[in-house]
Amino acid sequence: MIYLILTIICGALISIALRFAEGKVSSKTGMLSMNYLTCFLGVGAVMGYGNILPGITSGGDGLVTLGLGALTGFLYMAALMLLQYNVQRSGVILASVFQKLGLMVTVVMSIVLFGEEPGSLQFAGFVTAAAAIILMNYEKGHLKGSFKPMLLILLLVDGCGMGMLKVYNELGNPALSDHFLFFNFFFAFLFCVSITLWKKERIGLRELLHGMSVGLPNFMASRFLLKALETVPAIIAYPTRGVAIIVVVSLAGVVLFKERLNRRQWAAMVLVLAAIVLLNI
Repeated sequence: MIYLILTIICGALISIALRFAEGKVSSKTGMLSMNYLTCFLGVGAVMGYGNILPGITSGGDGLVTLGLGALTGFLYMAALMLLQYNVQRSGVILASVFQKLGLMVTVVMSIVLFGEEPGSLQFAGFVTAAAAIILMNYEKGHLKGSFKPMLLILLLVDGCGMGMLKVYNELGNPALSDHFLFFNFFFAFLFCVSITLWKKERIGLRELLHGMSVGLPNFMASRFLLKALETVPAIIAYPTRGVAIIVVVSLAGVVLFKERLNRRQWAAMVLVLAAIVLLNI
């Protein structure tokens, strides 16, 4: 249970660290590059750098791991950049809520790609989540003119990134799971650095420090979740993690950043929590 608590704390710290970094860095992509540098160096240290190439060059499984890792790395980078963008435009609470609703995409991928059939509770989760999204953006008889579709794009991209874990479980070699995680972060780092160079932005001390403040909980959240799943059933770990992170981030948004939700948004928050639980049962 201690590992589950730690992964919840680290998951919430990612959004909080991004919020603290707002206005303090000149290159956001540079900061994200340093985040992913921290992540893949951390994974490499855990698995041993000398084991990376032998695992990848061992045969077809290594190539599958490398390819899926590269694709997942791109989705991870895109999701974190979208989270950063939406934290700035819509606040840490709503951005984190839509990020967690990406669980809906994972369920759809499992149905379409792997033939899994949702139960009645999961279907109820879809309906509840859709109602929550509408309620968050509905006011005085019409959808808000300020509704930002980037929140929905965040939901889709983050959900696809999470869904890639399911894809790897079906197609990849479990013995190379650490390699898969390493290349997730490694390719995300390469993508971020490429964008930083293309934009001719400079990575300075602030980008490094704030990037590390995001990267450390990002890396540790993945490792702690793997540890938690060794002792806590997934049917308990995933819903508890998703709901608890939203609650922690919401409290942090209200207490630390003075964000406020109206009654309609609080009602939508309750629906979101219910949706995440239903989707994971």
